[in-house]
Amino acid sequence: MVIEQIYTGCLAQGAYYIESNGEAVIIDPLREVDDYIKKAEKNGAQIKYIFETHFHADFVSGHVTLAEKTGATIVYGPNANPSFDALIAEDNQVFKVGDITLTALHTPGHTLESTTYLLKDESGKDIAIFSGDTLFLGDVGRPDLAQKMGSITQDDLAGMLFDSLRNKIMPLADDVTVYPAHGAGSSCGKNMMKETVDTLGNQKKMNYALRADMTKEEFIKEVTDGLLPPPAYFPLNVKMNKEGYVSIDTVMEKGQTAMSPNDFEQAANATSAIVLDVRHQDEYAKGHIPQSIFIGLDGQFAPWVGAIIGDVKQQILLVAPEGRVEEAITRLARVGFDQIIGFLDGGFDAWKTAEKEIDTVESIDVDGLRVALNVKPQFPIVDVRKESEYATCHLPTAKLIPLDDINSSVNDFPQEPFYLHCAGGYRSMIAISILKARGNHNAIDIKGGFGAIKQSGITYEAIVN
Repeated sequence: MVIEQIYTGCLAQGAYYIESNGEAVIIDPLREVDDYIKKAEKNGAQIKYIFETHFHADFVSGHVTLAEKTGATIVYGPNANPSFDALIAEDNQVFKVGDITLTALHTPGHTLESTTYLLKDESGKDIAIFSGDTLFLGDVGRPDLAQKMGSITQDDLAGMLFDSLRNKIMPLADDVTVYPAHGAGSSCGKNMMKETVDTLGNQKKMNYALRADMTKEEFIKEVTDGLLPPPAYFPLNVKMNKEGYVSIDTVMEKGQTAMSPNDFEQAANATSAIVLDVRHQDEYAKGHIPQSIFIGLDGQFAPWVGAIIGDVKQQILLVAPEGRVEEAITRLARVGFDQIIGFLDGGFDAWKTAEKEIDTVESIDVDGLRVALNVKPQFPIVDVRKESEYATCHLPTAKLIPLDDINSSVNDFPQEPFYLHCAGGYRSMIAISILKARGNHNAIDIKGGFGAIKQSGITYEAIVN
């Protein structure tokens, strides 16, 4: 028996390859499916089933394409209603794969169709659960993503989740391994652990949602407390996962249309496409195409694209580092952004060589910041980190405007020169690019962000609240 977790850090997502005696299954596959197929072929195995734990909101699954390419059966749990051919499992239905079995345990709460798959070995012993977004490590799935169904509320779903955990999962043995769909960094939960695999016994000890003495009312209150609004692209990804989508091969072919600087400029002027610059933030600061949006590949790229751009139908023109165009298109497609219409051939260097107009980002290092604040202590400062980061420590005069809220808060930024920072420089550059695209060119980036501020000669106590 083979169990392999295929973890994608950018999405904090775990897909699973399971194999036994020449048969294999994939659980919650990513959209680019060729690696799963190659893995099975290398091992001489046939992919028999594609198990989906639920209709995902944070990424587009590869179930449709994988089924088309392999003939494998897509399996969802009870209450699922996809627009394509799929086997809708009954609660406790058993699926045989080689010498092992997987049992569909209907565990509604995160969504109505949420299902956990229990793996048993050839002797019938419980080995592992693939819990989707029902049970994370240190947390459980948020119950507010599927409430637009009649009179169902997030409290109703939270109550279902309480019952699912206690009736289906907690009775299992402590040595059962928990393989969740997500880890720390995902927007599908609140406080997930950085680890991606654990035992159920350890989760019973430390996961707040599995406390044996917790009442349903206490559970509902704790699991719904502090939920931030879901990113705008979530319902659009659910729609794609339920109704189907074009092959990523088609998206890749269209997106890899190479454009000269003149053609790129003409496309930008003739369409409503966003020019998306995915280089490193330092390169963007040195020079970029005016009104282009920065979201770098070397960060939480896909989630920030989803949160900032929002509409998966938005056309995109790419400015990418050499050799990373295919990676950028793949990672955009993972979250449903299929409308990439081309990329700048030769990258930003080609744009400069063609002597096109460029823009830059003004910045200041921490030594310069210390001097500047001594001269003008009340100089406006904006902090774009999360509220929790800001609450831990921040510059005394800094105004908090989280990057997550920037599309609705553009007018809240100063209309005069101001300093702007995040934790390390990635999010601040995203914020500055959006402000510039909206006509506000007043932001001065603090190099290295709050991390550099804390390590500088600026008195720590003076900047911590």
